[in-house]
Amino acid sequence: MGERTGQGVPGGRRRRRVGRRRSRAALAVVTAAVLGTAGCDAVGGDSPGPSPSASKRPSPSPAWDTSPDSVAAVGDSITRGFDACAVLSDCPEVSWATGSSTEVDSLAVRLLGKAAAAERSWNYAVTGARMADLTGQVTRAAARKPELVAVMAGANDACRATTSAMTSVADFRDRFEEAMGTLRRKLPEAQVYVASIPDLKRLWSQGRTNALGKQVWKLGICPSMLGDADSLDAAATLRRNTVRDRVEDYNEVLREVCAKDRLCRTDGGAVHEYRFGTDQLSRWDWFHPSVDGQARLAEIAYRAVTAKQP
Repeated sequence: MGERTGQGVPGGRRRRRVGRRRSRAALAVVTAAVLGTAGCDAVGGDSPGPSPSASKRPSPSPAWDTSPDSVAAVGDSITRGFDACAVLSDCPEVSWATGSSTEVDSLAVRLLGKAAAAERSWNYAVTGARMADLTGQVTRAAARKPELVAVMAGANDACRATTSAMTSVADFRDRFEEAMGTLRRKLPEAQVYVASIPDLKRLWSQGRTNALGKQVWKLGICPSMLGDADSLDAAATLRRNTVRDRVEDYNEVLREVCAKDRLCRTDGGAVHEYRFGTDQLSRWDWFHPSVDGQARLAEIAYRAVTAKQP
């Protein structure tokens, strides 16, 4: 019994070693196969067919066209050139968006040339319009099938009789989304340029130095900001700061809503940040842009529309 046991042990060990070697070899084959598969997935592999995830990728959005062939403008008094040529009057020929004036060199003229702009640009802005009016303007503009729609609206939502009468931020958002939705349903491939709202407090600080301008303000121009123009007490300061903050909130809405649309660009806040000086303000009301101010707005718009990247 003792000798058989001694002789049987080496044989059993050899069988176990062979079994372990076979197990390790099999494990190595399986591991190599798994790692090889993982390695192909990580680098894309050389499989002839697309992966399931690749087949579900959305098609690329149309590229922004830096040279649209037609322009329609919507908005308020600024886009109508109000008080740029005569007191309390529209002057659309100097509009930053579609005007024909050589002093302004409007967005449409810069994009299309003067002759073509006369035939393929349209101004549907209305002095006094608020964001709630934009859908109607967009509907009229869409009938022309413009390739670019230029928007500057929102100042009148802040320019109310009192700060409590200003359009709420939620309503402002709803009305802008409504206008953009209408535009997309009617013109799914049209591009949209959205200008920010100017810094109304900056305009007050410039215009309050002019006696004539302040008299015109009393006729009802932006009373929430311009009323009691020379007062610097706490109540007046709070009122103006409330208007300033609301305009900043509106501009944030314009950015956010535009960012959701694949063919919409804003000016990146350039109009709001632009420091209008006395040369850029109407010589009648010292609040609306002058001819020179309209030219500056046209420059900002043209840079945004023709930039390769927004």
